[in-house]
Amino acid sequence: MCGRFVITSAPEALRQLFGYIEQPNFPPRYNVAPTQPIPVVSVENGARHFRLMRWGLLPGWVKDPKGFTLLINARSETVLEKPAFKKAIRRRRGLIPADGYYEWKAIDGRKQPFFIHHADGAPLSFAAVFETWIGPNGEELDTVAIVTAAAGEDLATLHDRVPVTISPRDFERWLDCRSDEVDAILPLMTAPRIGEFVWHPVSTRVNRVANDDDQLLLPISAEAMEAEAEAAKPKKIARKVAAGSVDDGQGSLF
Repeated sequence: MCGRFVITSAPEALRQLFGYIEQPNFPPRYNVAPTQPIPVVSVENGARHFRLMRWGLLPGWVKDPKGFTLLINARSETVLEKPAFKKAIRRRRGLIPADGYYEWKAIDGRKQPFFIHHADGAPLSFAAVFETWIGPNGEELDTVAIVTAAAGEDLATLHDRVPVTISPRDFERWLDCRSDEVDAILPLMTAPRIGEFVWHPVSTRVNRVANDDDQLLLPISAEAMEAEAEAAKPKKIARKVAAGSVDDGQGSLF
């Protein structure tokens, strides 16, 4: 799956890569989380545009978003059939610019975060589907989910799901929603090639959404990992025994 990601490339570099008309200026983000506004590239009237959408898709038929599950990912295997996604995958596909993402792996009973990125350091483009939810008072909210696929042999050592990434040569094919046909985009919804991504462990500071700085991306040593694991253990509170108390073997109700 994909539950946190990073955007560090310069705004103009991303504009050149994705080819959208707008010229947004935004700071680097090192810990993007669900429910936050994230950049999405889509095609409108034949041109690519940059829009901010809430990460967590809301289908148009949802009446009360408070009681609806947050859909941050859409599984490629079922995206064509699931009621929440089956219209969006045909008519509302987008790309999410990123420079990497985080994944957590269970190690010795604790979850260790890893930062995952392109082996060559190039930006990523997550495959996405989006919907505009219209509330009872006419309010509109653009919402989006990242498409995921079963992980390849290498990335499966971290997690069994990975975000689908679209190559720049396939941007046009993925974004073309002029018809309901999806045959052309089905081959794109797969895991990255083996060796395309690399990763390293990072500090558990990333677990806290409020932490959003470049230190989150730095590799963490084995010693530092152990120190964080030790610090996270619950502290035992010693009980003081009252002076003169003796266990006579009879037990007590108090």
